[in-house]
Amino acid sequence: MDNSLRRIEAIVGGMKDRTISIFGDFCVDAYWELSLGELEVSIETGLPVNRVRKQRYLLGGAGSVAANLAAMQVGRIRAVAVVGDDPFGGLLQTLLREQGIDTTGVLVRTGWQTMVYAKPCEGEQERSRIDFGAFNEMGDDLQRALLTTLDEAAAKSDAVIVNQQVPGGLCSERLIQEINRVIARHPEKFFIVDARHRPEQFHGAVLKLNTAEAARLLAEDPTQGGTDAGAIDFALRMSRLTQKPAFLTRGERGLAVAVADQVTLIPGLQVIEQIDPVGAGDAVVAALAASLAAGATPAEAGTIANIAATITIKKLKTTGTASAEEILAAAQEPNYVFNRELAASPRRAKFLSGTEFELIGELPTDLEIKHCIFDHDGTLSTLREGWEKIMEPMMMHAILGEQHDSVDDTTYARITSLVRGFIDRTTGIQTLVQMKGLVEIVRQCGFVSEADILEEHGYKAIYNKDLLRMVVLRVQKLRNDELQPADFEIKNAHLLLKELYDRGVTLYLASGTDVADTIAEAEAMGYAAYFQGRIFGAVGDVNKEAKKMVLDRIIRENGLAGHEFATFGDGPVELRETQRRGGFCIGVASDELRRFGLNLRKRERLIRAGADLIIPDYSQLSALLKTLQLDEIVARPISVEQEDIA
Repeated sequence: MDNSLRRIEAIVGGMKDRTISIFGDFCVDAYWELSLGELEVSIETGLPVNRVRKQRYLLGGAGSVAANLAAMQVGRIRAVAVVGDDPFGGLLQTLLREQGIDTTGVLVRTGWQTMVYAKPCEGEQERSRIDFGAFNEMGDDLQRALLTTLDEAAAKSDAVIVNQQVPGGLCSERLIQEINRVIARHPEKFFIVDARHRPEQFHGAVLKLNTAEAARLLAEDPTQGGTDAGAIDFALRMSRLTQKPAFLTRGERGLAVAVADQVTLIPGLQVIEQIDPVGAGDAVVAALAASLAAGATPAEAGTIANIAATITIKKLKTTGTASAEEILAAAQEPNYVFNRELAASPRRAKFLSGTEFELIGELPTDLEIKHCIFDHDGTLSTLREGWEKIMEPMMMHAILGEQHDSVDDTTYARITSLVRGFIDRTTGIQTLVQMKGLVEIVRQCGFVSEADILEEHGYKAIYNKDLLRMVVLRVQKLRNDELQPADFEIKNAHLLLKELYDRGVTLYLASGTDVADTIAEAEAMGYAAYFQGRIFGAVGDVNKEAKKMVLDRIIRENGLAGHEFATFGDGPVELRETQRRGGFCIGVASDELRRFGLNLRKRERLIRAGADLIIPDYSQLSALLKTLQLDEIVARPISVEQEDIA
């Protein structure tokens, strides 16, 4: 276990001994799932009637922050708020108590409207929200009572969160001045402010803002915060303005954390699932407060908050939370997105002299490559080229079911975009894992009844049947000498394997395709012998990722350092796993139709996954061997038979 993981475990574990108070705009998130059946028309008005099939009520606003603190197992959580004596006020207090949150600081007032965010949903589509409580007005008596309660809570807390959601909530301009006096009376406590509208009016507190909010605070163009340089500038100016650490959230780009004149950019994490950003900011501010209270540095707090946000956005149609267990599990092997700006801008590419090789960062000078791991499809072979064109219609039929041919064009286009995005994000992982993701998409979209939804093996069988029909035909043409292996080979792939083999490099083939099919296809292509039995693939278990298992095994059994092994791949999984283990990552951005030349979409995906070098193919073989410092042929080692790693 590395030191950073130990620190995260210590920080998360320390949260249970802390007390955190939350002051601000507590609300109820109301999810009303509308019936998709035939609409009824009101006799009285002649207008369509929306009928609610299911309703769910969750903590929202500052309540979502409190729910996240509870999920993170913070020892004591105190709510300081105002609710009305309406039905939603009672519901809000009940929801808080169910989470173990202390509600003695929740004041009930007649005439005050409890804040509610009502969200009508049709299938996976959310309609325009209906909000309650936007026009509350606070009298002097209520203000004095609130400030007294906040002051008492701050005295007994390790950290205080101020969460402002709406202009008509608790944080009016008049009240903010009094809140600042409370902050000044407790200089030893962490106060962290998450304010949508008036963050510049808070003094003495740590600010958590997103890039749009920071741009308004700094009177800048919001687009400037979209770059790393802009985020650094925004975060530094926020910190100088407050004389406190500043946290700038950047969506999928992660966070920027500024302390004095130092900025730490925490990259975003790769997410392959559908996302719902609702509640991500609440998870961030909760994690920041809990981490800082537990002794984290600002950068450590930002790292934990980044993980927490990534967990919550995967939870659809709900104001998600990130539990302590989920944070610790995700921290084991976080999938960071690397070099996002370079990936999106091919004109920034820098090439090794005289080559088509794009170098990301610096080329290591100490490479002693003894082992090479190869992905198969798209990296060596194009036998499965076109699999996306088979998977997409298969997924469309699975999601839409009997409505596939009758659904309206707008819905069909939306589901098509959803499917294509999912396929692009999951390229390179096990087919079974993709099908498990499909199960969730089918369920979330709601076109197919629960009884008719297949499990992942059922969907995989449908996909494999269609795919293998194409692959088997191609393999048969090879066996009949109607086509040659070179017709389905990335340029010079076979020759590269031979050159590496002759230089004594131990070769491995690791694929997301079923292992039996991977072996058969490598044999048909004529290069299986170079791997000497070290061919691995999916074994029908989503928990056993062949590429990860191969990497772990060769590192463990051979005691390898990072400069002693390299991975060639055209998908993010193999590169990300190699990057995590310190190996040299060669992204093969191959054009599978031509079998040579650069595929820009793959280039972007591979750089984001952590590629150290991007190559289009193996046509510049001599230059590639020189780059890997494998110019000279050495004696080939005796083969070692493959063992079953499953």
